[in-house]
Amino acid sequence: MDSSVIASTVASIPAPPGADIEIGPLTLRAYGMMIAFGALAAVEISRRRWKARGGDEDHIIDIAYRAIPAGLIGTRIYHVITDWKAYFPDDPWGVFEIWNGGLGIPGGLVLGVWVGIWAAKKRGIDVPNLADAVVPSIPIAQAIGRVGNWWNQEIFGKPTTVPWALEVDERFRPARFKEFETFHPAFMYEAVLNLILAAFLIWLDSTKKLKKGQIMPVWIAGYGILRFILESIRDDFASLILGVRVNHWVSAIAVIGGFLWFMYIERRPDSEPSGAPGSTTDDDHEAEQATA
Repeated sequence: MDSSVIASTVASIPAPPGADIEIGPLTLRAYGMMIAFGALAAVEISRRRWKARGGDEDHIIDIAYRAIPAGLIGTRIYHVITDWKAYFPDDPWGVFEIWNGGLGIPGGLVLGVWVGIWAAKKRGIDVPNLADAVVPSIPIAQAIGRVGNWWNQEIFGKPTTVPWALEVDERFRPARFKEFETFHPAFMYEAVLNLILAAFLIWLDSTKKLKKGQIMPVWIAGYGILRFILESIRDDFASLILGVRVNHWVSAIAVIGGFLWFMYIERRPDSEPSGAPGSTTDDDHEAEQATA
């Protein structure tokens, strides 16, 4: 065998053996497991950060029971809306086959965060303070979940021969790239960038220089920037608006919206420093005790 071929094979990321993990008689979907691991990591990190702020750890568990399922539903709804041609009219039942991949992260973030805020307000929790504690865990969960894309052989970019290129089985390659064996691992790029974003958010929060609630718009704008860049690398099918990928538009809106939200909090005279006490009000504590 030619030495250059061997070197290329050794240097690249191999394709997975399959999308399932066999444990005795059990067959587990690796894609779903990675998402579950990401959610568990986010909950544990959030619990510790919220406790360090003087909050009740049980609040995180209670909110997660509602926010995580809502987030998963949101990811699927967003994917189906933006890639509806993949299911209609030929494969309408494919809408429910989430184990085959197809989760739109922007939709999950919107619905999951919205339900999380609703659940926190219902319990009288100081939402901006809670968000500062929880938000850095979200990109960590995204990074872990992205590993599932390797198992499903999806979310890869254009053909490449870089040392970290991803091997893709022929049946998963776009028709115009059937003759190419290795591609940019776009999912891995996003995972790494999400970890960097999470580290930045944690560091920024530790400086105590931001006002309460500003971590969330920084995360929204930061994720919008990294996703905009990654959409330029991806070369899979995507719905277009005016010839531009939908996620490019969504990313641009996230960057602008995050910046405007950050400035709004910055200019509010009543905004408190991040980490300020007040996870719940005295009246809320009394209400909780009365309903216990």
